Amino acid sequence: MRAQLARIDAVLVQALIAAALSFAHLHDVASAAGQDGWKAWAYPVSVDLLLVVAWRRLRSGHTKASAWCWFVIALAASLGANVATAGLLDLDQVPAWLRILVAGWPAVAFLGGTLLAHSAPAATSENDAEAIVDQEHTPEPSSEPLAQPALNPAPEQPAVPVPAALVQHARKVAAEHHTRTGAPIDTPTLRARLGVPAHMADAIAAQL
Repeated sequence: MRAQLARIDAVLVQALIAAALSFAHLHDVASAAGQDGWKAWAYPVSVDLLLVVAWRRLRSGHTKASAWCWFVIALAASLGANVATAGLLDLDQVPAWLRILVAGWPAVAFLGGTLLAHSAPAATSENDAEAIVDQEHTPEPSSEPLAQPALNPAPEQPAVPVPAALVQHARKVAAEHHTRTGAPIDTPTLRARLGVPAHMADAIAAQL
């Protein structure tokens, strides 16, 4: 346990040092580009927040293309500031293109943050939604047989054995389809929903 805590503490200290250095470099570049006072301190906050939001969206597994795009943009801004303060750029005579980039960054960060915030995944997938509908329309236990929606009559009782559990599930699917569309479910649709062969679907339809 102590060894694990020591490793966590070392990682945390390293992360804090790296974040502080990057924060200071971004502040220095913004200040050299003409953004003085509180505005120079707001730039590193904006860059780091965009990095965090993009990383969280990547970890969620959704909208990865957009998240990667904004993560790379924020990382480039942070890395660029670190390189610029390493002596490769004269901060006393900042070129015009850098002033333009620094001045335009707030609009870019606002756009990226807004797009990432409003690209949250839907609460449920299509399969989850179907499962919820099935649960909502599951018939309550009753001593009387439940009326089932009429299906296309089969010419004769098939000899294919069908498990009772599969027939019960098919009844739920048929009831959900009838509630959602207002029409009885046909055999091809029932077969597609259950994923069974054609002869098995005919046998199930004959028992609904």
